[in-house]
Amino acid sequence: MYCVKCGVNLADTEKKCPLCSTTVYHPELEQGEGEEQFPIGQLPIREKKPIIAQTVISLFLLITVGIVLFYDIRFSGSVTWSGYVIGAIVTVYVSFVLPSWFMRPSPVVFFPCAMTAVCLYLLYINLATDGDWFLSFVFPVVGGVALIFETAIVLLKYVKGGKLYIVGGTAMGFGAFMLLVEFLMCITFKSVNFIGWCFYPIIALGVIGAFLIFLAICRPARESIERKVFL
Repeated sequence: MYCVKCGVNLADTEKKCPLCSTTVYHPELEQGEGEEQFPIGQLPIREKKPIIAQTVISLFLLITVGIVLFYDIRFSGSVTWSGYVIGAIVTVYVSFVLPSWFMRPSPVVFFPCAMTAVCLYLLYINLATDGDWFLSFVFPVVGGVALIFETAIVLLKYVKGGKLYIVGGTAMGFGAFMLLVEFLMCITFKSVNFIGWCFYPIIALGVIGAFLIFLAICRPARESIERKVFL
């Protein structure tokens, strides 16, 4: 028998997981009385997360950065196109590889880090191309996306219950945010006209969000869906 939360191997006599304190429940097994598998004070040791893959990926990306930078300076005499490649590599590393170094990476911390990396990379592109679209478009859009999803992540992590309300509200809020995105596009890029494409994600995400909130309110409907999809 295994703990449903952390996966520790448990004896049939265990009533609580000694590692994460999750209540053990198995309807087909009768819990007998006997010696516990893990005596008090002798908890199982959590295995350390292997870092071989992260090390190999990090070395590969570092070598790639070095090669790209070397050839760009050799043939161009300065940092030109390599800046875009290096910026993309750093953004990917911060977003996906860096969290994997930690045993339990918290999305509350690493999601803002990833969005900051994306924002800085786009700022570099804006400066390198002498653009004027960062402050009027990228910064508010990336900031808005980060705010919406960071709020959802914090609520899902620290608020007990109401997950369907949170996810449904996030979907509806993100859909409504598309209206601001199209408005900023029209202001920043003068050649772009307001054509109303934002109403498609508004309607789609609004319907999805409303359905999730309906399931949160209507327990029979929620239980019926859970039985059908084996949740």
